[in-house]
Amino acid sequence: MKKVVLSVTLAGSLFILPSISEAALGDQTLREGMRHNDVVELQEVLRDKGHFTFHTSTGFFGEITRSAVRDFQRSAGIQVDGIVGPQTFGALEVSGTSSNGSSSSSSSSTASNSSSSVTFETTLRNGMRGSHVRALQDALRDRGFSAGSSGIYGPKTIAGVRDFQRAAGIGVDGIAGPQTFGALNNGVSRESNETNISSSSSSSSSSDSSSSTNLASGLESTAKDLIGTPYSWGGTSPSGFDCSGFLGYVFSQNGVDIPRTVSGIHSASSSVSSPQKGDLVFFETYTSGPSHAGIYLGNGDFIHAGTSTGVTISNLSQSYWNQRYLGAGRIN
Repeated sequence: MKKVVLSVTLAGSLFILPSISEAALGDQTLREGMRHNDVVELQEVLRDKGHFTFHTSTGFFGEITRSAVRDFQRSAGIQVDGIVGPQTFGALEVSGTSSNGSSSSSSSSTASNSSSSVTFETTLRNGMRGSHVRALQDALRDRGFSAGSSGIYGPKTIAGVRDFQRAAGIGVDGIAGPQTFGALNNGVSRESNETNISSSSSSSSSSDSSSSTNLASGLESTAKDLIGTPYSWGGTSPSGFDCSGFLGYVFSQNGVDIPRTVSGIHSASSSVSSPQKGDLVFFETYTSGPSHAGIYLGNGDFIHAGTSTGVTISNLSQSYWNQRYLGAGRIN
């Protein structure tokens, strides 16, 4: 039993290490063997430039990512070593890193003193990417809120938007719609709202806690009603589910949209060291990185759509799952 507990604890600790740093892409050297949210962003940037062709971003720096990095370095005429350091980030033109690899903190500081307006064109949410997301991230950074700089609407951006929304006294949902853009253009900044943040933190925390409890209960109820549903590759309905299709259906029935793939769900979640009811547990099964997931029910139990079982309840202590456990995450 001690061996099992140690394995789960170790795996969990490996999972949460990358989230300790909230640095933007370009603030740390990335190399083969690493698993980190920054690797997801790197893979997305490389995909945009036509060098990363794997069907999904895994967050794991393996041979495929290393080959993509080397391919890019070769095309950029820089040192080809498969390691993403200052020179490579500079060639990738990653925001927050200049061509010589130095952080652009001085320009960020200047921007924060003269916040520009940002135009609302479409509602932005988890999983989206592109110039609109990057403009949002820049606007949030100008106002003192860290939200990443990659043009990818992931966990960092969600956290930054929620932080800003609390400061602005508007609905806190991590989605950037008309109200959020309006508040951004009204000049709300972290410095001017420190008092508001402090006074509202306890009530926001209480509200978030209650909301999380209600969501967890709803997820559990919906998921258990589906026990016995057969497994179907690509399935997203009660007639048949695959792993991520099951999760997407259960969350959508409770008013929450999540990415379609396990790796996307993993990237969109915030890591937690000890899962609570309603959290997600991730596993590395048929490929490197997260490739299977379930909803945690408590006492080591989780509910998921297994290829040989359909929707069923399993336990983290079971040898198959214990050996493949990566850690837990929470959809905010």
